[in-house]
Amino acid sequence: MNPSTIPASDIATSADAIPGLRASPVRVAVVQFDPQVGIENLERNAKAVHERLTAAVENKARLIVLPELATTGYCFSGREEAYAHAEPVPTGPTVQGWVAFAAKHDVYIVGCLVEQDGPRLFDTAVLVGPDGYIGRYRKTHLWNNEKLWFTPGDEGYPVFETKIGRIGLLVCWDIWFPEAPRILAQLGADIICTPTNWVWTPPPLYDASGTCMAAYLTMTAAHANNVFITAADRVGQERGSGFMGNSLIAGTNGWPVGRIAGPDEDTILYADVDLTAARSAPIWTPLNDLHRDRRTDLYDPLLGYRGGKALAR
Repeated sequence: MNPSTIPASDIATSADAIPGLRASPVRVAVVQFDPQVGIENLERNAKAVHERLTAAVENKARLIVLPELATTGYCFSGREEAYAHAEPVPTGPTVQGWVAFAAKHDVYIVGCLVEQDGPRLFDTAVLVGPDGYIGRYRKTHLWNNEKLWFTPGDEGYPVFETKIGRIGLLVCWDIWFPEAPRILAQLGADIICTPTNWVWTPPPLYDASGTCMAAYLTMTAAHANNVFITAADRVGQERGSGFMGNSLIAGTNGWPVGRIAGPDEDTILYADVDLTAARSAPIWTPLNDLHRDRRTDLYDPLLGYRGGKALAR
């Protein structure tokens, strides 16, 4: 990857929800690259992350989102190797390194790592900023072999108030579950930052436009909830698993702000957005908006969460 300053024409810009008012203009960056698993690759991965954080800062990004498990790789051979890649949050060296970088450059970073808390391991996204560690989110929906070493998240869906806006966190497969982004939106998130490792699944991997299903689900969640969503994916192959790429920054209307990254690109996408645009009502007609028209009086018993009866499948 060439970390040199990119042309201004390559910075995508979203439309303001309130003409003439930009309450919180922020340049968002999502990083897409190829980390690799293995203790022997930890130093290489950390260097690659630092280079891309530096490139994003040089291009004036204020909020930078890294892929899932960007410093460790993803395809662990078993529990022993997963533990060997783990560290505590927030006191471990990876998070403390991000804290120091964020303070030095006055930026916010969303990263993701293997967190060890006693005997338990979590796939954990963290948010750090100019004033230090802000908070974490432990992935609640675990994919495939993750269930053999990670514990599902147990702390809910937090939204963090920051100087640039309200930031919610998800990780990868979480975006398949519409309840997760909906909860963050209802809790007031302006942007949902999602580190991902979208892995190859049975074909078709992409449609004719080169876009994978996960990218469409990200756009759908942004549209349905009137919220910005970033998806920072990885690329490459690792121990027989391939990864999708297609990182993107979805606007509050669901459409990508700028382009969707290709399936093999080592790149950083940028978008200039007003984070607080997510707070304006998404009025689709004079009589409709998505949040106001929800029938919350009916949903709970039909879904079977409490007191209702879900249909067997």
